[in-house]
Amino acid sequence: MDEVIDAFAERGYIADRALGVSVHLALELERPLFLEGEAGVGKTEVAKVLADIADEPLIRLQCYEGLDVNHALYEWDYARQMLAIRLIEASGETDHADVADIMSREYLISRPLLQAVEAAAGGRRPVLLIDELDRADEEFEAFLLELLSDFQVTIPEIGTIAAERPPVVVITSNRTREIHDALKRRCIYQWLDYPDVDRETDIIRRRIPDVDEKMARHLAEAMTDLRSLELFKPPGVAETLDWARALKVLGADELTDEVVDDTLGVVLKYREDVDLVRSRRAAGSA
Repeated sequence: MDEVIDAFAERGYIADRALGVSVHLALELERPLFLEGEAGVGKTEVAKVLADIADEPLIRLQCYEGLDVNHALYEWDYARQMLAIRLIEASGETDHADVADIMSREYLISRPLLQAVEAAAGGRRPVLLIDELDRADEEFEAFLLELLSDFQVTIPEIGTIAAERPPVVVITSNRTREIHDALKRRCIYQWLDYPDVDRETDIIRRRIPDVDEKMARHLAEAMTDLRSLELFKPPGVAETLDWARALKVLGADELTDEVVDDTLGVVLKYREDVDLVRSRRAAGSA
């Protein structure tokens, strides 16, 4: 577990003990890691860091409403198949072998889930990131549950492709809807919260070394204050780092009222949130 935390820290990700334990268990037990939390707390980055540590490819499936199996698993390259059929017809050789060829692996387009299974079938252990599963429909969630149980895919025209070992799977959710208990039970679960001031200060210092510790702490404290407000979209750690970089570009060495007002658009992305913060500051309560 300590080695996991240290490996993450070497790559600029400051993981707390709870996350370190969960990652360690997911790797050792070969179980998917299910990460829930607000947007911007570093869920997706966990998968990227794991891929870098393992020196394995990161295969990402970005979920969205209406995502179906074809776009997540595989689909046939119909354009190439039609071209092949026309070439066969033009040559006058239309035996069954020629027709069967167009239903071979050569004409199959692998999507992220099949890519992960094929890589694992070849002896590798890629990191499969299933990002923002809560955006997908429940029907896709049911299919995913089946896939995670055995990590094999049956393609009627080709056969069954099975992983030698399960890939490293990281599933993220922003909790816009509840994920079914059956899927969560197959995973190691971890809730990721916003970092406290000390940890966020450390994150800033490691990711942007030329920001001094005093400025880093002021930024972390300011972000904690912003997240305590009833904002439509509270800023995440990515916005903290963007803010630090923006201040370096502007040559600002302290968070004055003028600097904060000028750079609110770096951390807040909705007009209502910007107006709320400015009104609180004007009233002396921000």
